[in-house]
Amino acid sequence: MATKNNEETYIGLDVGSTRIRCVVGLLEEGAPLPSVIGVGESPANGIRKGVVVDVDEAVSSITAAVEEAERISGVAIDRATISIDGAHVQSQNSTGVVAVGRADQEVTVDDLNRVEEAAVAVQLPPNREIIQVFPRHFTVDSQTGIKDPVGMHGVRLEVESHIVTGATPAIKNLDKAIYQAGIMIQGQVLVALAASRAVLSKRQKELGTALVDIGGGTTGIAIYEEGDILYSGVIPVGSGHITNDIAIGLKTDIDTAERLKLKYARANAGRVSGDRAVIEELGANAALNLNDLQDIVAARLEELINLIRLELKKVGKDKLLPGGVVLTGGGSKLVGIEDMVRQMLELPVIISAPEDFTGLGNKVKDPSYAAAVGLMLENMNHSSVRSSAANNIGQTVNKLRGMFKKFLP
Repeated sequence: MATKNNEETYIGLDVGSTRIRCVVGLLEEGAPLPSVIGVGESPANGIRKGVVVDVDEAVSSITAAVEEAERISGVAIDRATISIDGAHVQSQNSTGVVAVGRADQEVTVDDLNRVEEAAVAVQLPPNREIIQVFPRHFTVDSQTGIKDPVGMHGVRLEVESHIVTGATPAIKNLDKAIYQAGIMIQGQVLVALAASRAVLSKRQKELGTALVDIGGGTTGIAIYEEGDILYSGVIPVGSGHITNDIAIGLKTDIDTAERLKLKYARANAGRVSGDRAVIEELGANAALNLNDLQDIVAARLEELINLIRLELKKVGKDKLLPGGVVLTGGGSKLVGIEDMVRQMLELPVIISAPEDFTGLGNKVKDPSYAAAVGLMLENMNHSSVRSSAANNIGQTVNKLRGMFKKFLP
């Protein structure tokens, strides 16, 4: 979205299970990163576990977040890169192989297009579609690990691609809610991949790192190896399940349970002596057993961490990630979660949030804004890809996304 003085604005819209967040960035000429000039947030009504269950309520929630970002930034928002979430999202790695077309055996952009098309020619059920395609690396004849084969010589070109797919009905319902809120979709990115864009360094991706984004209704995971995405997925358990467990276990309402979680809950805190505390949230004569609260929280977190370990085992990376685990998302702010994940996964663990942004940078320097900021950066990347030279591999990926993205009539 162009502005005056060679400045550009970019928008990320994170449609989460419990909160919707919109971030507006302004990229000034010569600046390495956009300055955050607008932030909007609203409760996510009509959305459950990352999936739209009531379009009208979702539209109202999206509109509220976007309008707040518009008021703060002074920018009329009519397009954005949005998140995609939910247990319906799956990923797979696929290989495509073609013969180099030119007589002199020099690899061209056309060869890249053809080999990418071969990689995404996978058989999907009729109710699923491709969301994103990431070329991991290319092979020319016997030379492997090539990032950009254009201009190289060979007979056989091969690519290994990471393909993210989703259920068509869930994607269409989200698209409909976004369009009815007056937003044109410029790209869709899996939540964990968006968060990775905001909080993972190139070195972490090269070392081998798992990004775990703990949201309200889901937990996204993205595993990187040698700088490329190896695996991505969504676990249908999030921090909201802890809140629900507290409400049931302590026989209180959901809002009170959320306050108890934020104020008193600790991950893996051990037994507490003198464990009864009178608190206002449960009424003047009520007493909270802190050990009961700790047991509830620990049980659900243990379940979540075991599910994360299963995801690591799927790709043979259990206890085998030199870069460790990077936690982000609102659920990562639970006190003590870092230590509990470290103990159970036996890997280095840190909690990370978007940093080094000017303007309203302090507003987004929070793990819960990782995905929204990553989407804003992806929106910037989308625009640069559109204007890049024809031999840019990113442009090839963008074309493939366009091939498989179905817009509503």
